[in-house]
Amino acid sequence: MRSQKIWLSTPHMGGAEINYVNEAFESNWISPVGPNITAFEDELVKYNGVGYCAALSSGTAAIHLALIILGINRDDEVICSTFTFSGSCNPIAYLGATPVFVDSERETWNMDPELLELAIKDRIAKTGRCPKAVILVHLYGMPAKLEEILAITRQYEIPLIEDAAEAIGSKYQDRKLGSFGALGIYSFNGNKIITTSGGGALVSSNELWIQKARFLATQAREPAPHYQHEEIGYNYRMSNICAGIGRGQLQVLDERVRQRRANFQHYKEALDGVKGISFTEENLHGFSNRWLTTIVIDPIKVGVTREDIRCGLQDENIETRPLWKPMHLQPVFKDAPAYTSGVSEELFDQGLCLPSGSNLTKEDLGSVTDSIISMVHSAKPRHV
Repeated sequence: MRSQKIWLSTPHMGGAEINYVNEAFESNWISPVGPNITAFEDELVKYNGVGYCAALSSGTAAIHLALIILGINRDDEVICSTFTFSGSCNPIAYLGATPVFVDSERETWNMDPELLELAIKDRIAKTGRCPKAVILVHLYGMPAKLEEILAITRQYEIPLIEDAAEAIGSKYQDRKLGSFGALGIYSFNGNKIITTSGGGALVSSNELWIQKARFLATQAREPAPHYQHEEIGYNYRMSNICAGIGRGQLQVLDERVRQRRANFQHYKEALDGVKGISFTEENLHGFSNRWLTTIVIDPIKVGVTREDIRCGLQDENIETRPLWKPMHLQPVFKDAPAYTSGVSEELFDQGLCLPSGSNLTKEDLGSVTDSIISMVHSAKPRHV
């Protein structure tokens, strides 16, 4: 076993972060207000070409506020990608609304446009009402089929929330993800391509919506000398310290994208000769940040299962992770409507996330691929 662990995706500082953090300490801007927050929002707007931004405590908080801003209420229905992390859909339940899950297409692993339209038509037929919003996830940094999905949401006049939690730096038709929907969200959790330790952002071209988000994120405190509250608010604002980290991270984002894409290229070239291991490819209009490099392992062709490889790498002190378990398979959402094709279930069964940090060395990457190739060649499965 290796003495030094190879992690899935760790934070990677660029150097400038500490300067902004020190400025916050020196000026005593430690609370969830301060110049770093405003500057981080402005810099993120400039980078992504989105009109306005609210820096928040998490991507999940951003989705929650997006749903509130769009007027989602109890018993409303919100369509969401099923192949995602629970943070994409939990906020629907926070509001007492019902998630309606839609499966993936095989090309990008993101929401299937044909199933999306089927779900909309069926929900209208069954409930007499159109779903109130669509939450589209760009999985692992791969752009979804935005042209088709936007055409459908516009036809049915359903606002689109673009979950780009994993996809900052990715593009579709040379435009940054997160900028296509009525509202877009990002995550800066510790394992993301850039981090603020913990944090997220909500973006939109609608200035009033972002002003509302900032208001709700600071406990909905009214402008009075005392604490006056006329609606329910939340403690969702990013701190000035975290925003300082984010400012430094944003400066190296393009380099991090380059490094993550280089990881993908290494894996693809090194495993090219292994029959039965496949990768997702960018479509004509998409550019992925390759936040995590993912593979699909066909157990019949490879001779070993996803779990054989995952556990074998774990024995070598190499961290990997299965692909997301679809939300329609999660016990907590077992009663939610779902429009499925089996794609996400198959990907969950056979898919694996490989170490993808931008600070991995060539030796690290080589250790991962050498271990996989060795396991495939030995073909001694431990799991059936």
